[in-house]
Amino acid sequence: MGDIIGIDLGTTNSCAAVVDNKGQVKLIPYKGGEYTIPSIYAVDDKGNELVGHEAKRQWQLNPRKTVYGAKRLIGQPFKGELVNKMGEYFAYEMKRGQEDNVLIGLGKTDFNLTQISSKILDKIRNVAADYLGKPISRAVVTVPAYFNDRQRQAVKEAGRMVNIDVVRIINEPTAAALAYGVQRNVNQTIAIFDLGGGTFDISVIEIRGKTFEVKATGGDIFLGGIDWDNAIIDYILEDFKTKNGIDLKGDPIAMQRIKDLAERSKIDLSVRAEAPFNIPFVTMTPEGEPLDIDLVITRQKVNELTQPLVDRAIRITTEVLKDAKVAVNKLDEILLVGGQTRWPAVQEAVTKFFGRPPSKHVNPDEAVGIGAAIFAHSLETDAVDQRIQLLDVLSRAIGIEDAAGNMFKIFDRNAPVPNAKAQLFTTAQDDQNEVIMRIYQGEQKKARENQQLGEFTFSGLRGGKAGSVKVEVLFDVSSEGILTMSAKDRDTGKEMKTTVKVESGDA
Repeated sequence: MGDIIGIDLGTTNSCAAVVDNKGQVKLIPYKGGEYTIPSIYAVDDKGNELVGHEAKRQWQLNPRKTVYGAKRLIGQPFKGELVNKMGEYFAYEMKRGQEDNVLIGLGKTDFNLTQISSKILDKIRNVAADYLGKPISRAVVTVPAYFNDRQRQAVKEAGRMVNIDVVRIINEPTAAALAYGVQRNVNQTIAIFDLGGGTFDISVIEIRGKTFEVKATGGDIFLGGIDWDNAIIDYILEDFKTKNGIDLKGDPIAMQRIKDLAERSKIDLSVRAEAPFNIPFVTMTPEGEPLDIDLVITRQKVNELTQPLVDRAIRITTEVLKDAKVAVNKLDEILLVGGQTRWPAVQEAVTKFFGRPPSKHVNPDEAVGIGAAIFAHSLETDAVDQRIQLLDVLSRAIGIEDAAGNMFKIFDRNAPVPNAKAQLFTTAQDDQNEVIMRIYQGEQKKARENQQLGEFTFSGLRGGKAGSVKVEVLFDVSSEGILTMSAKDRDTGKEMKTTVKVESGDA
């Protein structure tokens, strides 16, 4: 078997797959026969690190030192709205790092989210190495299509921390399309509706044999199964407060028990109309009497609570089809990927929007990992007819801040990648010796309302009157959606020295 694997690094669960020497793609099992590993990292009271199932098992007892949902926060600024929101539901301590990134305090040690992701990657790699009986040091890792440059860089860095060479990063919907299309050898245009634990992506992809061309992509990295869980949690907390006058939000153990049961109830309600929601002795009255949570929750109630989430996904889907310039009736198949697509209201909304039921050809939990392994294998093969060509796009525009504070776009949303553009700038002052550029990614008109990727300083300009020195800056986006920049003096060809100051996030 090859020594390169495919890894689906998920918000709630991760998995890995490999193509064997017979060309068969196999999911890598963990002991006990499960194919997914919870994306959870914990430090127990003795200071031992726990990852995956072991971390999940002690989650209720040790919620403050158990990190879950970290992928949502990777590359996010600490002062962001999302971090505040997550803080309401997660018991672990979130602190502000020096670069306005999120640090998580676990006992005496602070970890950034790249480090947490590296622990999960390491666990997946070790499970794969045990199963395959050989060391693994290379992988193709998937990320949400809607991840920005910072988040992609953070995933590569997480691999480096544990000596995994992340050979390529590919987008999750694209990986699912590979799982669907490679062995079928089809010529089709398909939509991939990927609603996972923490993120939502929708991509329209044209498949021509071994060529997969993304026509358009869009998404929301703050829309996923966690939000369904949180809607149930809020409902339970409100009900308890109304009945007992006690707010359980500040009680990490109670919150953890509620969160655990909310997730299990949601899974139950995807196949049943109602489910009991019972937690005995959740807290005490001021007089020391035990209080229970005891109610029945219905699928209909959860649908009411989560209708805005379904509407958001369908709104994004409408925009992406418009960007792709593909009519709904011209699509050959719709694939559902990600565990949250098992929720009946999501399936109904997708069926209604596309005018037909989605395809049953891929397993929603496994397609992304399988696609990553297929692509990893194609990178290794000498057979030209086995090579896969991926033509992907940028999910969001990349640009610089202009003098008026607006976003001057270098690459538009859905621009093909890889891509490179040169822009000419001139000096604004006499004997100016450096050019500073702030780079942003996003769709807002004002640059600062987008995500700042970094600040590039090009120094060592030759002296001269304002406007006399021309600086040519090359913006280069790789096939993985990662930006690099270089600059030279247009007239002399001399390369400038580049310094990059990264403002926020985890990379």
